[in-house]
Amino acid sequence: MIGRVFAFFLLLASGAFAQDTARIVYLGLEEDGRYEPQPLYTGLSLRDRNRPLDGIRLGFRDTRVLGRAVGVTFELQEQLASAENLAETLRAAQGANPLVILLDLPPDAMELVLASARDDDLFINIRDGSDKWRGVDCKPMLMHTPPSDTMLTDALAQHLRAQRWTKILLLVGPSEADKQRAAAVRRSVAKFGLRIADERSFELTNDPRRRDRSNIALLTGGARYDVIWLVDDYGDFGRYMPYATYAARPVVGAEGLVPVAWHWTFERFGAPQLNQRFRRLAGRDMSSEDWAGWVAIRSIADAIAQTGTAKRETVREMLASSELSVDLYKGVRGNFRDWSGQLRQPILLARHNAVIAVAPIDGFEHRYDTLDTLGQDRQESNCQP
Repeated sequence: MIGRVFAFFLLLASGAFAQDTARIVYLGLEEDGRYEPQPLYTGLSLRDRNRPLDGIRLGFRDTRVLGRAVGVTFELQEQLASAENLAETLRAAQGANPLVILLDLPPDAMELVLASARDDDLFINIRDGSDKWRGVDCKPMLMHTPPSDTMLTDALAQHLRAQRWTKILLLVGPSEADKQRAAAVRRSVAKFGLRIADERSFELTNDPRRRDRSNIALLTGGARYDVIWLVDDYGDFGRYMPYATYAARPVVGAEGLVPVAWHWTFERFGAPQLNQRFRRLAGRDMSSEDWAGWVAIRSIADAIAQTGTAKRETVREMLASSELSVDLYKGVRGNFRDWSGQLRQPILLARHNAVIAVAPIDGFEHRYDTLDTLGQDRQESNCQP
């Protein structure tokens, strides 16, 4: 490692890097329901999200010194397509010969884009955590910076195992996303030797005939458990769960202790500096989605720095290589799994105003890389790119 760093600085001193352009395209949808306000009947909006463009822009700002040093110009093109002209917008983006296309798309749009991909395209998914993109629907040209659903549930399961909270009451909401995440919870529970004492479905309703699915005391009574694991994509029901349960038990998952890629209160490994830089740029706190956009640019820049070129095939090979070393601001350096394209990374376990733990939790070991205790390992994955 020291030899590679020394060689890198020798190249800087000699001006050996070629003049080049790293053109990166952000591709999103114009009318994307994910980023539209979703107010409840009371006027509250619980799941407002921002596009990760501020994280991407911060990543570009952080490349300025590197760009001057290695003779590479970093260029960002922001493309928003309608659902009807997504394929046309993709073709136009491909025509500009970009180094990487960043995908901020819902699943159906992702499928369309990947079906229209060329052999030499390189995509980084900066949004979708579904395990299918790391499994049966993985592609050799597709990489991922957000943690997968299973990485998040594995991180939480490790913490519960370490705390000896082994008996779980699993509460699952009605959405399709809830069903997918509940499946990830079940896999993680089995993987780390926990036990689901009972599993129950909930819904937000005033129908007295369905009180067993909407009354928190009834939902959480009649079973013996150490912790309540809540799966609630909408968030309107789960916010009432803590301190209202039949038994005095902690709530984790969608409320209480939540697994995330990034948190604005993280206080170690240079994270405060990254959070402050983002806050100055965007005027708000950095989210996990922002971090996924930022680290995508960081990964590309580090691949260019380590190879000395912005040629797509060379950068693509380095991004897939175990030699890549990306500072994640989480205490370890990361790279991408060669079987699924997933960025290896620690997961933060956080409350609304504090990070309580960082997974992998001490004591959980792996034959090759401790980070691979989170998410589908090589032998567990059904990815065949």
